[in-house]
Amino acid sequence: MATLHRQVLNKMGEQICSGQFQPGDILPAEDELAEQMQVSRITIRETMKSLSAKGMLQVRRRHGTIVLPRSEWQLFDPDVITWRARAGAVDADLVADLMELRTIIEPNAAKLAAKRATPEDRVAVRRAFKAMERAVAGHGEYVPADLAFHGAILTACHNQFIQQMQNALSAILRTSFELSSEIEGGPARSLPMHEALCIAIEQGDAQAAEQAVLRLIERAEKDFDDRAALVRTANDQPL
Repeated sequence: MATLHRQVLNKMGEQICSGQFQPGDILPAEDELAEQMQVSRITIRETMKSLSAKGMLQVRRRHGTIVLPRSEWQLFDPDVITWRARAGAVDADLVADLMELRTIIEPNAAKLAAKRATPEDRVAVRRAFKAMERAVAGHGEYVPADLAFHGAILTACHNQFIQQMQNALSAILRTSFELSSEIEGGPARSLPMHEALCIAIEQGDAQAAEQAVLRLIERAEKDFDDRAALVRTANDQPL
């Protein structure tokens, strides 16, 4: 169970991401926030420190605690990524940026994994793919299995900087996969592409691994476009 501090932190983070608190807004005083959330001032103070460290707030003497613009946020922070998704702050621009980032990182990561994967790495990738296969068949959760699959590939790169970024990348991928999994038939359609990626890494074929990832990202982009079109059609329906 999440601690009280974590619960308050998640709630306030989502409020900022959803626009309930706008950039430039001055937050209520600690006493008022503590009363609203039924927690101690110490919990509120710790929450303010955490959000300030993530670039979302700034405490200014004689002015109070001010909400900072998104350009100041630590956008790679896993909490910030998760809050934006939970708060419904996933718009077309965010999806486009996610896909661009995946295109920059994942094809090269797949190439490195194909070249550098140890036998243990290949077993981990195959095991994660099997979990995805079972999830598509209705036995298990798809998104955690998909995350484990891509996480195993990032680990197989054996690059210290990619490994350092893995928490942030996992949060970014989770957001992307959760959106994809909402699209009917999305996981099943992508499964053969994941298998092609798995086989390419097992065979040490860097070029095939790169192409398999690019096809996966293209499929995800099409799914997002289809999802956006459905939402627009639903919104255009007369009441």
